[in-house]
Amino acid sequence: MRRAFVTGAGGFLGGHVLRALNAAGVAVRALARSPVSIERLRASGVDVVEGDLRDPSRLAAALRPAPDVIFHVAADTTLWRRRAAAQLRTNVDGTRTLLQIARRAGVARFVYTSSVAVYGAVEQQAIFEALPRGALREPIAYARSKALAEKLVLEAAGQGDIEAVVLQPSHILGPGDRHNWARLALLIDQGRLPGVPPGSGCFADVRAVARAHLAAAAYGGNGECYLLGGVQAGFLELAGLIAHELRRPAPKRALPRRLLMLYAHLGEALALVSGREPQISRDGVALACQRMLVDDRKAIAALGYHHTPLPVLVRDTIAWLRVQGLLHPP
Repeated sequence: MRRAFVTGAGGFLGGHVLRALNAAGVAVRALARSPVSIERLRASGVDVVEGDLRDPSRLAAALRPAPDVIFHVAADTTLWRRRAAAQLRTNVDGTRTLLQIARRAGVARFVYTSSVAVYGAVEQQAIFEALPRGALREPIAYARSKALAEKLVLEAAGQGDIEAVVLQPSHILGPGDRHNWARLALLIDQGRLPGVPPGSGCFADVRAVARAHLAAAAYGGNGECYLLGGVQAGFLELAGLIAHELRRPAPKRALPRRLLMLYAHLGEALALVSGREPQISRDGVALACQRMLVDDRKAIAALGYHHTPLPVLVRDTIAWLRVQGLLHPP
């Protein structure tokens, strides 16, 4: 792999994929949309194309000359149902457009960042790649959009003119996170955490997930999906580890789902007036109350994927937030 094209390079995971490619000596062109991301990437010497996934002419120009691999990391991750239509256009229509242009350009490999959410609510067993994509039948718009986009990628892989690999990360933690699980650390640091959901998840190291993207480009099987799990822990346990690292009081118990859902209904009602996405949504509560266990032995064997101990991952995340000046002094 000499040349790569990365969507979502201004984001948390996309930025780590970009840095891993640079470290491997790969020439990278990145697609970015927000002015802040564009300025930051260009300041670091990245070849940036300003554009949108739904702009065919801009994408076609960005893929000349054709890269060896496309890493399609970008996604609309909103959990507010009011923005579901726009989310579908970005995640599904944008993926369809990028695939069509990539195939016409003669791109050899397409690595798609999907999500463990495509399996829907799986209880009482570990999630593994052969399970049906339950999100196609469930109401969470984000999960459904990722499952529909993943389906397009796998259909393209089966048609023979482009090789495609799908990666399905679970909850991602690590340095560089400002808006995902880092919000939990910020709320604990500020003493503003209203409560912890009763669910559990598998927490993946963003650095390991990024390296798995490069491995998927090199070794992943055409049309194959690889779950990228991590250390399994309850959200209350995660909050306790964060509080310990911050030297702040830890939450004592998880809040009931019914109370969280009531809070989400109220937040969404207020959001209709303010126009700002609520901090907690019904879809967010539904996801956070699941008890997730991921079987990622396939990625461990094929891609050299590995887990980082959760205390180490929390420590590294908190250390980065401190360097950025986002936390109070310990």
